Amino acid sequence: MENEMKYIFDTLWLLLSGILVMWMAAGFAMLEAGLTQAKNTVTILCKNITLYAAACLLYWVVGYSIMYGPKESVFMAIGFGLEGFKDGDHSLMADFFFQVVFVATAASIVSGAVAERMKFWAFMAFTVVLTSVIYPIQGHWSWGGSKLGGLLEGFTDFAGSTIVHSVGGWAALAGVLLVGARAGKYPAGGGVRPIPGANLPMATLGTFILWLGWFGFNGGSQLALGTIADVTAVGKVILNTNMAACAGAVAALIMTQLMYKKIDLSMVLNGALSGLVAITAGPDYPSIGITVLIGAIAGVIVVFAVPLFDRMRIDDPVGALSVHLVNGIWGTLAVGIFNPEVSILAQAKGIVIIGAFTFAASLAVWFLLDKTMGLRVSEQEEQEGIDRHEFGMEAYPAFQPQ
Repeated sequence: MENEMKYIFDTLWLLLSGILVMWMAAGFAMLEAGLTQAKNTVTILCKNITLYAAACLLYWVVGYSIMYGPKESVFMAIGFGLEGFKDGDHSLMADFFFQVVFVATAASIVSGAVAERMKFWAFMAFTVVLTSVIYPIQGHWSWGGSKLGGLLEGFTDFAGSTIVHSVGGWAALAGVLLVGARAGKYPAGGGVRPIPGANLPMATLGTFILWLGWFGFNGGSQLALGTIADVTAVGKVILNTNMAACAGAVAALIMTQLMYKKIDLSMVLNGALSGLVAITAGPDYPSIGITVLIGAIAGVIVVFAVPLFDRMRIDDPVGALSVHLVNGIWGTLAVGIFNPEVSILAQAKGIVIIGAFTFAASLAVWFLLDKTMGLRVSEQEEQEGIDRHEFGMEAYPAFQPQ
């Protein structure tokens, strides 16, 4: 009976956590739509719901088998769907559901970074490869247990600062470099032309949805709730997740006031998300004080990273690279800095290996797509809005000129 109750609680916790993480898809959609222009809203919303659906199907067809195949395989284990796997300590189906919502999160990160100038079908073609091959291969080296033949021995990432967030960031960076900046973002004479988001209330709602979903993202990564020790651990993880987000938001708020003499709401939103990304690598070990420090540093980092990418003329409409790539790296290193049981060298090596593979593989896929179907919409389509040309509809038709 005791084992049966543990099985029930462990499985139920995975399912509930997966449901919370799935809700993050709505958060990404609202955040991205809110921080971009109204003329591209339909495109952004369609991307976010379609990438989630495609990720689930592709991870079922091949991705899960690659990621959790035989540990002795250095590169991958090819299989189909869930065939060949046996139930472990909890339901295989619950485990698959919990894992697949993480895959969709990585793809959502890419969506925001390449928004407003990339063709819908080019983005979806990349999503197919990312969710079925690239993400599962690097996941097999880490969470899948192969450790890349020992090269990743000692590397730890509790819920995915690197394995999910930085992977999405590296894939996004490769796409941004090839597709280029939005028209007019960087004038020929120098400087940066701000392109304001259409709906900051929507972006704020998206941030709160993501914040809520993150409790499942990190809390569910304990993978169990059937013992007193597990319950205690989940409580600590969720509390640390919340405190890191709070610290990130407040740090970003203070930094924008100090630097610009005005508060930047979009930076505050990204500060909260940066704190969440940073703590994701290790919400299970630190005290609240260390957690707040990690989150606050993340909030400061994002305030400097966003304009740094602009100075490099790398156009990221929603700040996804600063939030997920840069702070994914910071959060992974922080585990090596603050957790005495983890080597910072092992963490750094994991960041480099996973990042190099993801960036190189993604760049190759983006390049192939650019040479075949093309990545970028035409100048006219970008000026008038992708919604009108690729979807034939407007998100807010009542506000459009007749």
